[in-house]
Amino acid sequence: MSLLVEESLTVFFILTILIAGGAAWMSGRALALGWRPYWNVLIYMTLLGLADRFFHWALFEGTLLSLHYYIVDAAVLVAIASLSYRITRTHQMVTQYRWLYRRTSPLSWTNR
Repeated sequence: MSLLVEESLTVFFILTILIAGGAAWMSGRALALGWRPYWNVLIYMTLLGLADRFFHWALFEGTLLSLHYYIVDAAVLVAIASLSYRITRTHQMVTQYRWLYRRTSPLSWTNR
């Protein structure tokens, strides 16, 4: 066991980053497209982190009630969902309100 990965790096990458991270990416995008506030991302990713911890336990004999690994998994999912949310929100702002805002980076916009 290491500080960030409980079973193996391969399991962490496939289960947490690819599968749950893909769900986090789609969730962040969906929340932004629905004009939901950012704090919804935090709530949904804490719940997705619980599901991810369950799959680690059920499929790979990980520790179900490990606060440490839950925080690691949830932090990764929050980061992925936050990135998706911000990219989508930036795209929304600069395309729907192009007379007001211009893109300054993939994650930000500014007034014209």
